[in-house]
Amino acid sequence: MPAKHYKNFDANQLIEIPYKIDGFNFNTQNLEREYDYIIVGQGLAGSCLALELTAQGQRVMVYNDPEGNNSSRVAGGLINPITGRKMVLTWRVHELFNYLNKFYKKAEIKLNQKFYYKIPIYRPFISVEEQNEWQGKSIDENYKPFVKEVKTCSESDSVVSDPFGGLLLKQGGYLDTNVFLEAANNWLKSTNQLTNKKFENDSINFIEKVVVYKGIKAKKIIFCNGVAEVDSDYFSEIKFRPVKGEVLKIEIEPSLKKVYNRGVFIMPRDGNHTVGSNYNHKDLTWKPTEKGKAEIETKLKALLQTPYKVVGHKAGVRPSVSDRRPVLGMSNKREQLVIFNGLGTKGVSLAPFFANQLANSLIDGIEIDKEVNVNRYN
Repeated sequence: MPAKHYKNFDANQLIEIPYKIDGFNFNTQNLEREYDYIIVGQGLAGSCLALELTAQGQRVMVYNDPEGNNSSRVAGGLINPITGRKMVLTWRVHELFNYLNKFYKKAEIKLNQKFYYKIPIYRPFISVEEQNEWQGKSIDENYKPFVKEVKTCSESDSVVSDPFGGLLLKQGGYLDTNVFLEAANNWLKSTNQLTNKKFENDSINFIEKVVVYKGIKAKKIIFCNGVAEVDSDYFSEIKFRPVKGEVLKIEIEPSLKKVYNRGVFIMPRDGNHTVGSNYNHKDLTWKPTEKGKAEIETKLKALLQTPYKVVGHKAGVRPSVSDRRPVLGMSNKREQLVIFNGLGTKGVSLAPFFANQLANSLIDGIEIDKEVNVNRYN
Protein backbone atom coordinates (compact mmCIF):
# COMPACT_ATOMS: atom_id res chain seq x y z
CA MET A 1 0.00 0.00 0.00
CA PRO A 2 1.46 3.41 -1.00
CA ALA A 3 2.61 5.68 1.79
CA LYS A 4 0.75 8.86 2.75
CA HIS A 5 1.41 11.72 0.35
CA TYR A 6 1.38 15.35 1.46
CA LYS A 7 3.61 17.02 -1.06
CA ASN A 8 0.80 18.75 -3.02
CA PHE A 9 -1.10 20.06 -0.02
CA ASP A 10 -1.42 23.87 -0.08
CA ALA A 11 -1.08 25.26 3.44
CA ASN A 12 -2.24 28.69 2.24
CA GLN A 13 -5.77 27.29 1.93
CA LEU A 14 -6.01 26.79 5.70
CA ILE A 15 -7.38 29.08 8.39
CA GLU A 16 -7.35 26.82 11.44
CA ILE A 17 -5.12 23.85 12.32
CA PRO A 18 -7.04 21.08 14.08
CA TYR A 19 -4.87 18.11 13.06
CA LYS A 20 -1.21 17.28 13.38
CA ILE A 21 -0.20 14.06 11.64
CA ASP A 22 3.34 12.83 11.02
CA GLY A 23 4.71 16.29 11.69
CA PHE A 24 2.35 18.02 9.23
CA ASN A 25 -0.44 20.40 10.26
CA PHE A 26 -3.78 20.14 8.44
CA ASN A 27 -7.23 21.63 8.43
CA THR A 28 -9.92 20.14 6.21
CA GLN A 29 -12.59 22.73 6.94
CA ASN A 30 -11.46 25.50 4.59
CA LEU A 31 -10.29 23.86 1.38
CA GLU A 32 -11.15 25.26 -2.04
CA ARG A 33 -13.97 22.74 -2.59
CA GLU A 34 -15.71 20.03 -0.63
CA TYR A 35 -17.57 17.06 -2.07
CA ASP A 36 -19.02 13.91 -0.63
CA TYR A 37 -17.25 11.63 -3.10
CA ILE A 38 -14.52 11.80 -5.71
CA ILE A 39 -15.20 9.41 -8.61
CA VAL A 40 -12.26 8.34 -10.77
CA GLY A 41 -13.40 7.44 -14.29
CA GLN A 42 -16.39 8.51 -16.36
CA GLY A 43 -17.24 5.28 -18.14
CA LEU A 44 -20.44 3.33 -17.57
CA ALA A 45 -19.62 2.61 -13.93
CA GLY A 46 -18.58 6.17 -13.04
CA SER A 47 -21.45 7.83 -14.91
CA CYS A 48 -24.15 5.56 -13.46
CA LEU A 49 -22.73 5.94 -9.96
CA ALA A 50 -22.56 9.73 -10.28
CA LEU A 51 -26.23 9.80 -11.31
CA GLU A 52 -27.18 7.51 -8.40
CA LEU A 53 -25.27 9.45 -5.76
CA THR A 54 -26.53 12.84 -6.90
CA ALA A 55 -30.10 11.50 -7.01
CA GLN A 56 -29.65 10.67 -3.32
CA GLY A 57 -28.49 14.19 -2.49
CA GLN A 58 -24.72 13.66 -2.61
CA ARG A 59 -22.17 15.95 -4.26
CA VAL A 60 -19.56 14.29 -6.45
CA MET A 61 -16.48 15.32 -8.36
CA VAL A 62 -15.80 13.07 -11.34
CA TYR A 63 -12.34 12.87 -12.88
CA ASN A 64 -12.35 11.94 -16.56
CA ASP A 65 -9.14 11.51 -18.54
CA PRO A 66 -9.99 12.80 -22.04
CA GLU A 67 -6.84 11.20 -23.45
CA GLY A 68 -7.31 7.84 -21.76
CA ASN A 69 -8.80 4.65 -23.18
CA ASN A 70 -12.43 4.03 -22.32
CA SER A 71 -13.92 0.61 -23.09
CA SER A 72 -17.43 1.96 -22.46
CA ARG A 73 -17.16 4.10 -25.60
CA VAL A 74 -16.26 1.05 -27.70
CA ALA A 75 -18.97 -1.21 -26.23
CA GLY A 76 -21.79 -2.34 -28.47
CA GLY A 77 -24.23 -1.51 -25.67
CA LEU A 78 -26.43 -4.59 -26.17
CA ILE A 79 -29.01 -5.26 -23.44
CA ASN A 80 -29.82 -8.95 -23.75
CA PRO A 81 -31.81 -11.02 -21.22
CA ILE A 82 -30.78 -14.39 -22.70
CA THR A 83 -27.11 -14.85 -23.51
CA GLY A 84 -24.36 -17.25 -24.50
CA ARG A 85 -24.15 -20.19 -26.86
CA LYS A 86 -26.46 -22.19 -24.58
CA MET A 87 -29.00 -19.34 -24.48
CA VAL A 88 -29.37 -19.03 -20.72
CA LEU A 89 -30.93 -16.27 -18.64
CA THR A 90 -28.53 -13.47 -17.79
CA TRP A 91 -27.32 -13.66 -14.19
CA ARG A 92 -29.84 -11.93 -11.87
CA VAL A 93 -31.83 -10.90 -14.92
CA HIS A 94 -35.09 -10.06 -13.12
CA GLU A 95 -33.44 -7.60 -10.70
CA LEU A 96 -31.13 -6.11 -13.32
CA PHE A 97 -33.73 -5.53 -16.03
CA ASN A 98 -36.36 -4.17 -13.69
CA TYR A 99 -33.88 -1.57 -12.43
CA LEU A 100 -32.06 -0.65 -15.66
CA ASN A 101 -35.31 0.07 -17.49
CA LYS A 102 -36.33 2.66 -14.88
CA PHE A 103 -32.79 4.01 -14.50
CA TYR A 104 -32.10 4.76 -18.17
CA LYS A 105 -35.54 6.29 -18.72
CA LYS A 106 -34.99 8.65 -15.77
CA ALA A 107 -31.46 9.38 -17.00
CA GLU A 108 -32.80 10.41 -20.42
CA ILE A 109 -35.08 12.93 -18.75
CA LYS A 110 -32.37 14.24 -16.42
CA LEU A 111 -29.74 14.53 -19.14
CA ASN A 112 -32.23 15.72 -21.78
CA GLN A 113 -30.96 13.21 -24.34
CA LYS A 114 -32.16 10.02 -26.07
CA PHE A 115 -29.79 7.05 -25.72
CA TYR A 116 -31.86 4.08 -24.47
CA TYR A 117 -33.57 2.00 -27.14
CA LYS A 118 -35.89 -0.96 -26.60
CA ILE A 119 -35.81 -3.23 -29.63
CA PRO A 120 -36.68 -6.92 -30.20
CA ILE A 121 -33.85 -9.44 -30.28
CA TYR A 122 -34.10 -12.49 -32.55
CA ARG A 123 -32.00 -15.58 -31.79
CA PRO A 124 -32.13 -18.28 -34.51
CA PHE A 125 -32.28 -21.91 -33.35
CA ILE A 126 -29.52 -24.30 -34.38
CA SER A 127 -31.63 -27.47 -34.23
CA VAL A 128 -35.15 -28.86 -33.91
CA GLU A 129 -34.20 -30.01 -30.40
CA GLU A 130 -33.42 -26.44 -29.37
CA GLN A 131 -36.70 -25.29 -30.87
CA ASN A 132 -38.61 -27.90 -28.86
CA GLU A 133 -36.73 -27.00 -25.70
CA TRP A 134 -37.74 -23.34 -26.01
CA GLN A 135 -41.36 -24.15 -26.64
CA GLY A 136 -41.33 -25.59 -23.13
CA LYS A 137 -39.22 -22.82 -21.60
CA SER A 138 -41.44 -20.09 -23.02
CA ILE A 139 -44.18 -20.90 -20.49
CA ASP A 140 -41.76 -21.16 -17.55
CA GLU A 141 -42.34 -18.27 -15.11
CA ASN A 142 -38.61 -17.42 -15.08
CA TYR A 143 -38.39 -17.10 -18.87
CA LYS A 144 -41.89 -15.89 -19.67
CA PRO A 145 -41.25 -12.14 -19.05
CA PHE A 146 -38.54 -12.16 -21.73
CA VAL A 147 -40.02 -14.39 -24.46
CA LYS A 148 -42.23 -12.70 -27.02
CA GLU A 149 -42.56 -15.59 -29.48
CA VAL A 150 -41.08 -18.97 -30.37
CA LYS A 151 -40.91 -19.19 -34.16
CA THR A 152 -40.96 -22.73 -35.55
CA CYS A 153 -40.05 -21.81 -39.12
CA SER A 154 -37.83 -19.32 -40.88
CA GLU A 155 -38.76 -15.62 -40.90
CA SER A 156 -40.33 -14.51 -44.16
CA ASP A 157 -37.85 -11.69 -44.85
CA SER A 158 -34.85 -14.11 -44.88
CA VAL A 159 -32.46 -11.52 -43.42
CA VAL A 160 -30.58 -14.19 -41.47
CA SER A 161 -30.09 -17.94 -41.68
CA ASP A 162 -32.76 -19.51 -39.44
CA PRO A 163 -33.93 -22.84 -40.96
CA PHE A 164 -35.27 -24.01 -37.58
CA GLY A 165 -36.97 -20.74 -36.65
CA GLY A 166 -35.86 -18.79 -33.64
CA LEU A 167 -36.57 -17.10 -30.35
CA LEU A 168 -37.96 -13.55 -30.40
CA LEU A 169 -37.13 -11.76 -27.14
CA LYS A 170 -38.68 -8.77 -25.44
CA GLN A 171 -37.19 -6.37 -22.86
CA GLY A 172 -34.01 -6.29 -24.95
CA GLY A 173 -32.40 -3.37 -26.69
CA TYR A 174 -29.29 -1.25 -26.49
CA LEU A 175 -27.73 1.78 -24.90
CA ASP A 176 -25.98 4.21 -27.22
CA THR A 177 -22.98 4.39 -24.92
CA ASN A 178 -21.26 7.29 -26.65
CA VAL A 179 -24.36 9.49 -26.49
CA PHE A 180 -25.01 8.49 -22.87
CA LEU A 181 -21.45 9.22 -21.74
CA GLU A 182 -21.32 12.52 -23.62
CA ALA A 183 -24.64 13.61 -22.11
CA ALA A 184 -23.44 12.64 -18.63
CA ASN A 185 -20.19 14.52 -19.22
CA ASN A 186 -22.03 17.68 -20.26
CA TRP A 187 -24.40 17.48 -17.29
CA LEU A 188 -21.57 16.95 -14.79
CA LYS A 189 -19.71 19.87 -16.33
CA SER A 190 -22.76 22.14 -16.10
CA THR A 191 -23.16 21.30 -12.40
CA ASN A 192 -19.45 21.82 -11.61
CA GLN A 193 -18.96 18.15 -10.82
CA LEU A 194 -16.48 17.25 -13.55
CA THR A 195 -12.75 17.64 -14.06
CA ASN A 196 -11.59 16.53 -17.51
CA LYS A 197 -8.08 15.65 -16.38
CA LYS A 198 -6.21 12.49 -15.56
CA PHE A 199 -6.42 11.52 -11.89
CA GLU A 200 -3.04 11.16 -10.15
CA ASN A 201 -2.92 8.56 -7.38
CA ASP A 202 0.28 10.06 -5.99
CA SER A 203 -1.57 13.27 -5.09
CA ILE A 204 -3.99 11.61 -2.67
CA ASN A 205 -3.65 12.72 0.96
CA PHE A 206 -5.18 10.56 3.69
CA ILE A 207 -6.20 12.70 6.67
CA GLU A 208 -7.94 10.86 9.45
CA LYS A 209 -11.26 9.69 7.94
CA VAL A 210 -11.26 11.90 4.84
CA VAL A 211 -9.14 12.40 1.74
CA VAL A 212 -7.73 15.54 0.19
CA TYR A 213 -6.84 15.67 -3.49
CA LYS A 214 -5.42 18.88 -4.96
CA GLY A 215 -7.48 21.19 -2.80
CA ILE A 216 -10.61 19.01 -2.78
CA LYS A 217 -11.85 17.34 0.37
CA ALA A 218 -14.08 14.25 0.19
CA LYS A 219 -15.26 11.40 2.37
CA LYS A 220 -14.05 8.78 -0.08
CA ILE A 221 -12.49 8.21 -3.48
CA ILE A 222 -14.32 5.70 -5.67
CA PHE A 223 -12.29 4.06 -8.43
CA CYS A 224 -14.44 3.38 -11.50
CA ASN A 225 -11.52 3.43 -13.91
CA GLY A 226 -11.84 0.04 -15.59
CA VAL A 227 -8.65 -1.71 -16.68
CA ALA A 228 -6.55 1.24 -15.48
CA GLU A 229 -7.05 -0.14 -11.97
CA VAL A 230 -5.23 -3.37 -12.91
CA ASP A 231 -1.85 -1.70 -12.36
CA SER A 232 -2.81 0.09 -9.14
CA ASP A 233 -1.65 -1.02 -5.69
CA TYR A 234 -4.82 0.07 -3.93
CA PHE A 235 -6.85 -3.03 -4.82
CA SER A 236 -4.08 -5.46 -5.71
CA GLU A 237 -6.03 -8.39 -4.24
CA ILE A 238 -8.60 -8.32 -7.07
CA LYS A 239 -8.06 -11.04 -9.64
CA PHE A 240 -8.52 -9.00 -12.80
CA ARG A 241 -8.78 -10.87 -16.09
CA PRO A 242 -9.17 -8.21 -18.79
CA VAL A 243 -10.56 -9.27 -22.16
CA LYS A 244 -10.21 -7.50 -25.48
CA GLY A 245 -13.20 -7.18 -27.77
CA GLU A 246 -13.53 -5.83 -31.29
CA VAL A 247 -16.63 -4.51 -33.06
CA LEU A 248 -17.39 -3.64 -36.66
CA LYS A 249 -19.67 -0.98 -38.10
CA ILE A 250 -21.42 -2.12 -41.29
CA GLU A 251 -23.86 -0.71 -43.82
CA ILE A 252 -26.92 -2.78 -44.76
CA GLU A 253 -29.78 -1.79 -47.06
CA PRO A 254 -32.51 -1.63 -45.96
CA SER A 255 -31.79 -1.04 -42.28
CA LEU A 256 -32.69 -3.90 -39.93
CA LYS A 257 -35.67 -3.57 -37.59
CA LYS A 258 -34.41 -5.83 -34.80
CA VAL A 259 -31.19 -7.16 -33.27
CA TYR A 260 -30.04 -10.55 -34.55
CA ASN A 261 -27.88 -12.60 -32.23
CA ARG A 262 -26.21 -15.95 -32.84
CA GLY A 263 -22.42 -16.23 -32.73
CA VAL A 264 -22.32 -12.45 -33.20
CA PHE A 265 -24.90 -9.72 -32.71
CA ILE A 266 -26.04 -7.39 -35.51
CA MET A 267 -27.57 -4.24 -34.06
CA PRO A 268 -29.11 -1.28 -35.94
CA ARG A 269 -27.47 1.78 -34.39
CA ASP A 270 -26.41 5.30 -35.42
CA GLY A 271 -27.89 4.90 -38.92
CA ASN A 272 -25.59 1.94 -39.53
CA HIS A 273 -25.22 -1.43 -37.78
CA THR A 274 -22.83 -2.56 -35.04
CA VAL A 275 -21.51 -6.12 -35.19
CA GLY A 276 -19.60 -7.87 -32.43
CA SER A 277 -17.92 -9.18 -30.60
CA ASN A 278 -14.94 -11.44 -30.06
CA TYR A 279 -13.01 -12.28 -26.87
CA ASN A 280 -9.23 -12.18 -26.54
CA HIS A 281 -7.38 -12.59 -23.23
CA LYS A 282 -3.89 -12.58 -24.77
CA ASP A 283 -3.73 -9.44 -26.90
CA LEU A 284 -4.71 -6.62 -24.54
CA THR A 285 -3.78 -3.74 -26.84
CA TRP A 286 -6.44 -1.24 -27.90
CA LYS A 287 -5.61 -1.63 -31.57
CA PRO A 288 -8.12 -3.31 -33.94
CA THR A 289 -6.66 -6.35 -35.70
CA GLU A 290 -7.23 -8.04 -39.05
CA LYS A 291 -7.47 -11.35 -37.19
CA GLY A 292 -10.27 -10.02 -35.00
CA LYS A 293 -12.08 -8.57 -37.99
CA ALA A 294 -11.82 -11.88 -39.88
CA GLU A 295 -13.14 -13.79 -36.86
CA ILE A 296 -16.19 -11.54 -36.58
CA GLU A 297 -16.85 -11.57 -40.33
CA THR A 298 -16.72 -15.39 -40.47
CA LYS A 299 -19.52 -15.58 -37.90
CA LEU A 300 -21.37 -12.68 -39.50
CA LYS A 301 -21.45 -14.37 -42.91
CA ALA A 302 -22.77 -17.57 -41.33
CA LEU A 303 -25.69 -15.58 -39.88
CA LEU A 304 -26.47 -12.69 -42.25
CA GLN A 305 -27.97 -13.41 -45.67
CA THR A 306 -27.93 -9.91 -47.11
CA PRO A 307 -24.99 -7.91 -48.57
CA TYR A 308 -23.11 -5.56 -46.26
CA LYS A 309 -20.14 -3.20 -46.27
CA VAL A 310 -17.67 -2.70 -43.40
CA VAL A 311 -17.29 1.03 -42.68
CA GLY A 312 -15.68 0.98 -39.22
CA HIS A 313 -13.63 -1.19 -36.86
CA LYS A 314 -12.84 -0.53 -33.18
CA ALA A 315 -11.33 -2.40 -30.23
CA GLY A 316 -11.46 -2.05 -26.46
CA VAL A 317 -10.32 -3.90 -23.34
CA ARG A 318 -13.09 -4.78 -20.92
CA PRO A 319 -12.46 -4.70 -17.14
CA SER A 320 -13.37 -8.32 -16.33
CA VAL A 321 -12.37 -10.34 -13.26
CA SER A 322 -11.73 -14.05 -12.76
CA ASP A 323 -15.21 -14.96 -11.47
CA ARG A 324 -16.98 -12.66 -13.98
CA ARG A 325 -18.82 -10.74 -11.29
CA PRO A 326 -18.69 -6.99 -10.57
CA VAL A 327 -16.43 -5.74 -7.79
CA LEU A 328 -17.69 -3.08 -5.40
CA GLY A 329 -17.16 -1.91 -1.87
CA MET A 330 -14.63 -0.35 0.50
CA SER A 331 -11.02 -1.40 0.82
CA ASN A 332 -10.18 -3.26 4.03
CA LYS A 333 -6.87 -1.36 4.07
CA ARG A 334 -8.18 2.20 3.73
CA GLU A 335 -11.82 2.99 4.45
CA GLN A 336 -11.55 6.13 2.30
CA LEU A 337 -10.93 4.00 -0.80
CA VAL A 338 -13.83 2.38 -2.68
CA ILE A 339 -14.03 0.44 -5.93
CA PHE A 340 -16.73 -0.08 -8.56
CA ASN A 341 -15.26 -2.18 -11.35
CA GLY A 342 -15.25 -5.54 -13.12
CA LEU A 343 -18.43 -4.99 -15.14
CA GLY A 344 -16.96 -6.94 -18.06
CA THR A 345 -19.02 -7.67 -21.16
CA LYS A 346 -22.42 -6.85 -19.63
CA GLY A 347 -21.64 -3.43 -18.18
CA VAL A 348 -24.70 -1.74 -19.69
CA SER A 349 -26.98 -4.19 -17.85
CA LEU A 350 -24.98 -4.38 -14.61
CA ALA A 351 -24.00 -0.75 -13.99
CA PRO A 352 -27.36 0.78 -12.92
CA PHE A 353 -28.35 -1.92 -10.40
CA PHE A 354 -24.96 -2.17 -8.73
CA ALA A 355 -24.40 1.60 -8.76
CA ASN A 356 -27.58 1.77 -6.70
CA GLN A 357 -26.34 -0.96 -4.37
CA LEU A 358 -23.01 0.78 -3.83
CA ALA A 359 -24.70 4.16 -3.26
CA ASN A 360 -27.00 2.60 -0.66
CA SER A 361 -24.02 1.04 1.06
CA LEU A 362 -22.05 4.29 1.18
CA ILE A 363 -24.94 6.48 2.32
CA ASP A 364 -27.02 4.16 4.51
CA GLY A 365 -24.59 1.39 5.39
CA ILE A 366 -26.64 -1.30 3.61
CA GLU A 367 -24.54 -4.42 3.18
CA ILE A 368 -23.27 -5.23 -0.30
CA ASP A 369 -24.06 -8.68 -1.69
CA LYS A 370 -21.28 -11.14 -0.89
CA GLU A 371 -20.88 -12.35 -4.47
CA VAL A 372 -19.95 -8.85 -5.68
CA ASN A 373 -18.30 -7.44 -2.54
CA VAL A 374 -14.61 -6.67 -2.96
CA ASN A 375 -14.02 -8.41 0.37
CA ARG A 376 -14.59 -11.76 -1.33
CA TYR A 377 -10.92 -11.60 -2.32
CA ASN A 378 -9.75 -11.40 1.29
